[in-house]
Formats: sequence, structure tokens, C-alpha cells
Amino acid sequence: MDALRSLRRRPEHNPNRTVTELTEPQSRAARREQREARATRRARKRGEKPSGKKKSTLREWLDAMIFAIIFMVIVRTLLFDLFRIPTPSMEKNLLVGDYLFVSKLHYGTRTPMSLGIPFTQIHVRGLHLPWARFPGFSSVRRGDAVVFNWPGDQTDHIDRKMHYIKRVVGMPGDTLAVSDKVVHINGEPQPINARMQQHWYVYTSDPRVQLPMARLREVGITEMMPTANPSVVRVLATETSAQSLKEWTYVDRVIPAIARDDGSYQAHMYPAGQDYTPDNYGPVYIPGEGMTIPLTAENWPVLEPVIRKYEGRSTGASGETFLINGEPAMSYTFTQDYYFMMGDNRDNSEDSRFWGFVPFDHIVGKAILVYFSWDADGSPVLVGQIRFGRLLSTIR
Repeated sequence: MDALRSLRRRPEHNPNRTVTELTEPQSRAARREQREARATRRARKRGEKPSGKKKSTLREWLDAMIFAIIFMVIVRTLLFDLFRIPTPSMEKNLLVGDYLFVSKLHYGTRTPMSLGIPFTQIHVRGLHLPWARFPGFSSVRRGDAVVFNWPGDQTDHIDRKMHYIKRVVGMPGDTLAVSDKVVHINGEPQPINARMQQHWYVYTSDPRVQLPMARLREVGITEMMPTANPSVVRVLATETSAQSLKEWTYVDRVIPAIARDDGSYQAHMYPAGQDYTPDNYGPVYIPGEGMTIPLTAENWPVLEPVIRKYEGRSTGASGETFLINGEPAMSYTFTQDYYFMMGDNRDNSEDSRFWGFVPFDHIVGKAILVYFSWDADGSPVLVGQIRFGRLLSTIR
């Protein structure tokens, strides 16, 4: 038995091993070299080309980074995009510092229109790529929060224009008007969303009474401005918050703050020179794909910029005659859908009231999720600036 155990412990004879290998422990590097040599011999026996030198750690990290960048570009180009809310125009539904997932699949992914570095303004100017939009599984609907390329941007390529986010209020074929802040679609008043804000005048019973800011915050109001009348202040609030002020004993009434038609808005509204204000606007008819609309003196100021800028036709007018591509035209058939967009913070939003309709080819996608939210003006503690309650919240 002892002889058998001795035989089992005896190392296997290998004529290629040196005396040093038999008497001294091998280093890690030596063992790795032996494994690579054996792998090379096996590869040669199978007729395969040896794999060569193993990649360094730095090379492996670089390969992983390149793969991650390519994957991110593909995903953000074809599936989802990321967007940060930079202004308060959508409060209180979307806050400054919210980071959003924007689905390109809902309305159909739009292929690139320009050649350049993705997600930057670096591109080849004047080179317009042929593009198409893949079929989506949803159409644009009234009430959707939509990310789009801002039509007012003068950049030469649509997909390089600045990104905006607004809510769809008017659809193709709608007649839209705003009367004393109330939006009307085809003559029907539209209810205001519970989280939409606007300015209100609060009349107090005594000019010496000051509305306590702490109590205003309790009902969700964080902005208050004095007026020339010491008995009146202006607040930015939702309808629910404004109605709660009426129950205060020293508040006489609360009414919407209507912008005065003093001519100051003439040059800033769409279209200019129509005596529109943000609170009393239109009516305007919203064109859509395949719609043939008669051209009149009343609708020409609204439709002419659309035909020229987004339909790519030359336009002109001679007296009562309207010219399209140099030919007199009594009507025009539109080639794509258009939408009227407004912000949820109605009195602090630059939207379609100021720069007109949004063409379908400018639409990027539907905002569906807040994946992160950061309040830069919040707690001085870094962690305290994260709005944990908004993380992974869906967009209403």
C-alpha cells in the first residue's frame, strides 16, 4: 500500500521540464505563458490561427467604452431620447430639472436629416439627407406632452433645431381660439388641467393686509407680485389653489389676470398685426395632410407662412389674388399635419401663440417618463436636491 501511495504522489515524467521547474514553485507569469503555449499548440493541431497576444486591461476598457457609445447612439437615434426641462413653461406638471425619457417609437422614428456628430450642432451645412419616418404605434393625440424641434429656430436642418416640449392643444382640422384665457376648440371651451398654472388677481378687503407667503405655500402658491393697487396682488397658481384663496376671510375675490390689449403684443403674436394677445387669441384654423383649404383675406396671414416655410412653396399676393409658385391660387392642399402647442404654465410659455403651428416633420417623440429630477435651488445638501418623489414617475 505504501508503494502504491508513493507511485500516486510521484510527478508525471515530462522530458521537457527543466530541473528548475521540478524544484522551484512557478510564478504566475510563467504559468500564464505555459497556458498560452498549450493553447497555441492545440490551435495549431486544429488548423486554427493562434489568437495572439492577450488584450491589455486598457484595451478592454476602450473596447467597452466604444461599444457603449455606439449602443447609446443607436438607441437614442432609433428608440428613445433624453431631454431635460430647462424652463418653467410646463409647471406644475413638469418641473425645471426634470430629466425625461422621450419615446420615438410612439409616433415613428425619424431617420437623420443631416450629416454630423450626433446630439451636437456640428454638422455639414447645406447637405440634406433623404429621410423617412418609420411607422409608429400611436398617433399624436390632444393632451400629449410632445418634444419637437422648435420651428422658430433658423438652423438650416430640422433635426438640428432646438428641442422644445409643449402639450398638444389643437389638432389638424380644429378651429382654435382663446377667450379670456379659456381655450376653445371648434367653439367648445376646454377644461383646464388640474396642474396647469396661470396668473390670478387676488383682491383683499383691506390694502394694509399682506398675504402671508407661508400660508400661500401651504396651498401650492410660490409666486406673488404686487400691483399698482395696494389691495390687489397677482399670484401664479392652479385653479384649485386660486379657488382655495376665496375661502380666506380677508380675500374679497379672485379672478383670472387677463392681458390687456394695449398694442404691446402686436409684433410678438402669430401672425403679427392681428390684435391678438396671449389671453384673447384667434380663431385660427389648423391645417392637416390632404386638406384643401380655400384661401381668403382672413386666413392668408395664418396660412401663408406655413405654405412658404414648411410646404416649400414660393408665395405672394397681388391685391385680392394669392400666388403660389407664381401662379394664382384659390385654395391649397397641405402635404402634412400641423399641431397647435401650448405650455401648461400658460402665462410663462412661449408657444404656438407666438411662433405658429408645429409641422409633423418637426416632431421628435412623446415624453413618457421622468427618470430623474434635480432641484438646483433646493437643499444645500447635495442629496437633498434630488426630488425622490418624482423619480420614475409617468407624465400626465
